[in-house]
Amino acid sequence: MFSKYLTSIEGIAIYPIIVLLLFFILFLFVIIKTIRMDKKHIIHMANLPLDSKSEKTNNPEIKNENQ
Repeated sequence: MFSKYLTSIEGIAIYPIIVLLLFFILFLFVIIKTIRMDKKHIIHMANLPLDSKSEKTNNPEIKNENQ
């Protein structure tokens, strides 16, 4: 039923092409941003869940509790 409405619209074929191009551009942007990202930042983000030492020194809430 829904496909009958779509086939009756003129120029509907351009929308999938536009969506594919937008997805491809977004995908390329994420890949380029990931490749250009600083390696130290990636290591820091990877260690965040495991690094309780940096949480104690960098968290202002914990610093205020100790005072």
